[in-house]
Amino acid sequence: MEMAEIPAGEVELRDDRRKIKWTAEIRPFLLARYPVTVGQYDAITEQFPPTSGANLRPIVNVSWHEAISFCNLLSQKKGLKPCYSVSSDGEQVSCDWESNGYRLPTEAEWQYACKAGTTGYTYGEINKIAWFAGNSGGNVHEVGTREPNPWGLYDMLGNVWEWCWDVYDEKVYGTYRIFRGGSWAEEERGCGATCRRRSHPTFCIDDLGFRLAKSL
Repeated sequence: MEMAEIPAGEVELRDDRRKIKWTAEIRPFLLARYPVTVGQYDAITEQFPPTSGANLRPIVNVSWHEAISFCNLLSQKKGLKPCYSVSSDGEQVSCDWESNGYRLPTEAEWQYACKAGTTGYTYGEINKIAWFAGNSGGNVHEVGTREPNPWGLYDMLGNVWEWCWDVYDEKVYGTYRIFRGGSWAEEERGCGATCRRRSHPTFCIDDLGFRLAKSL
């Protein structure tokens, strides 16, 4: 799990539905250079992955709950303290932010790392940095085959959406969680650093995966 060290800083987020903006402080953290792949997922879970394809393609058709479970399992296998505690019914999940185990990035961490000091909607020319509906041929692609952002992170835009830790709007959507980044199936406008989507944590689809983070 090759990871990049992301420096401290701050990032402005916005919710166009509620027409609000807010600023989040970012502590230094580690973020995987690539989304979790089919090969990595299969090796850690020791089961047939819920998708077919080459080992270097991002894992898809994984729910938020499955992504959380993968983080804990990988942490245990690496001798690290798992970040997540899950209630007996599986519905309540809490995160120990001081743990040295693997976790999902927060939405703020994800956007901050995606932009990597840039100021535009994307961190480069979309055809060079992302697999999206205009160039993907209707398929997911191996990770790392487009240009990285300035901090050496690949596929932050396009290829697959990525689950984040955060609840979207609990009062309206309950337990819905956020995912970011766009995918091979999205038009160009859906592959931007500030584009937000959400769904139920049991939701699975063929263009949604995840990327690993670690606290420092």
